Amino acid sequence: MSEEIKYNPQTPYNNLPLLPPKAEIESTTILKKTIAASRALSELKGAITNLPNPTLFIDTINLQEAQASSAIENIITTQDELFKASIADKKNEDHATKEVMHYKDALWYGVEQINKRPILTTNLFIAIMQIIKENQSGIRNTPGTQLTNPANETIVYTPPEGEEIIREKLKNLEDFIHADDTIDPLVKMAIIHYQFEAIHPFFDGNGRTGRIILLLYLKMSGLLDLPALYLSDYIIQHKNQYYSNLRKVTEEGNWEDWILYMLEMVEQTALKGRKQIAAIENLMTEMGKEIQYKLPKVYSKELMEELFRLPYTKRNNLEKARIGNLKTVGNYLKDLEANGFLKSEIVGKEKLYLNFKLLEVLKK
Repeated sequence: MSEEIKYNPQTPYNNLPLLPPKAEIESTTILKKTIAASRALSELKGAITNLPNPTLFIDTINLQEAQASSAIENIITTQDELFKASIADKKNEDHATKEVMHYKDALWYGVEQINKRPILTTNLFIAIMQIIKENQSGIRNTPGTQLTNPANETIVYTPPEGEEIIREKLKNLEDFIHADDTIDPLVKMAIIHYQFEAIHPFFDGNGRTGRIILLLYLKMSGLLDLPALYLSDYIIQHKNQYYSNLRKVTEEGNWEDWILYMLEMVEQTALKGRKQIAAIENLMTEMGKEIQYKLPKVYSKELMEELFRLPYTKRNNLEKARIGNLKTVGNYLKDLEANGFLKSEIVGKEKLYLNFKLLEVLKK
């Protein structure tokens, strides 16, 4: 294949082909897989829409996605620590947890921006990266960036070099994203993700920015109303395949394996998300009935929503949700703990309450 001859992993890939790809990208196999992935995504979208409060589990899903996406870059923190950090007033000193929280902030910034103006631009990509990295860096403008195999330190890829060339590639990517064409949106999503990762426009934060762009594109395309897809967990579980298929596009011009991988990721993640939402809904219903029976003065629909918004909660959250004043909600939480529904934990100077059964569902 001509692509293979042109490509040298030790040389900046300045001749990275522009989009759209010249190769066939909608084979019969790909189109069949697209149908299955679209159906799974549609079912997830419907499940979220049918929730009494569609935004109910979004913070939890986004924190899980942030944790997994950061773990791909070897930024490790536990879901439990992350859930605590999102609720507690205590200043978070852990560097990894702070980076993961920045990812969540960057995702929501992106959502807000495309709600205002539904386009994906180089400036938005830069802003997302700056929030993730908590700095003001921009497009790579010095040579020397190379990606290596951590096992043996061999160079596996050298991205395009020179700010002008990188910006040209990004402008082409923007044009492709917004082009009025007949490419299936999920196939297009896979192509967009490869191209962004291949351009590798920043000194750091490329992977996380690229995964946020995936979610924003799904929302912008109407495939999801909210960024409620926990994609990075699938990549962690199939990490070697992810990087192998990326390299196949670069080295062989093999788009089919890459696109099929991405479609499988969307399908399996959407199916898992649908099951998880159903499991959380069932737990919420069962726990609600039990609380209503044991503690009728404590129970309310609003209280149940707060207990299931995130695994941890505290008095201030319940007060802000107008469930009662601080003294009243404090008594509610004590009663819920005494009856085995919650477990308390001191974090810093405040007491957090854990919905441990919800945490068990989320860890599956």
